[in-house]
Amino acid sequence: MPEKHLSSQFDAELSSVSVRVMEMGGLVESQINQAIYALAQFNGEAANQVLAAEVKVNAMDVEIDREISNIIALRQPAARDLRLLIALSKTTANLERVGDEAEKIGRMVLSIIRSGAPRSLPSLELRVESDLAAGLLRKALDAFARLDVTAAMAILKEDDHIDREFDGFVRKLITYMMEDPRMISPSLDLLFIAKAIERIGDHAKNIAEFVVYVAKGEDIRHTSQYVIE
Repeated sequence: MPEKHLSSQFDAELSSVSVRVMEMGGLVESQINQAIYALAQFNGEAANQVLAAEVKVNAMDVEIDREISNIIALRQPAARDLRLLIALSKTTANLERVGDEAEKIGRMVLSIIRSGAPRSLPSLELRVESDLAAGLLRKALDAFARLDVTAAMAILKEDDHIDREFDGFVRKLITYMMEDPRMISPSLDLLFIAKAIERIGDHAKNIAEFVVYVAKGEDIRHTSQYVIE
């Protein structure tokens, strides 16, 4: 009976920390959506809300990391349970970095607004890339919640679409700056935004890789081919 009690308590602890990670994911998703809105509308108030949300994201990162460390120290988990806790820790770290990228977008939007030239910039060209990145993160979190390897593998391939959108936007932006050198400074802010969006896709891809690690025990990071039996 005592062993069963301890096992049930451990399961409850795993469930609790998993829920906290998903809550953090929801907060970061909201932060991204707010950042995308701030970019689309060049809305300073929305951009400032993105910056304010970063404080809460960072606090959750610290709290969850502490909780995971305590569980590992007290329960000394093995096999899949240990892989899950490691993956939760790495997912939390990636979510915190996604929050950093959202904050960067907010800061760049404010910089563009201050430049006085937001409406002259080709910001709408970033809509496809930003929608892809936000959608990819949502899918990655959903795949992690269900430990869905098939969905995770699909995400790894989708990240290529974001990379292509980024490369295409960079080419267009270079042409734009060559045609109007006065727009070079705000255009560079837009370039940093595009790179931040591309990085969000990379972090979503990382989370998808953790799904495979937990479910299959295979580390597929830094591999050129994704083949899962």
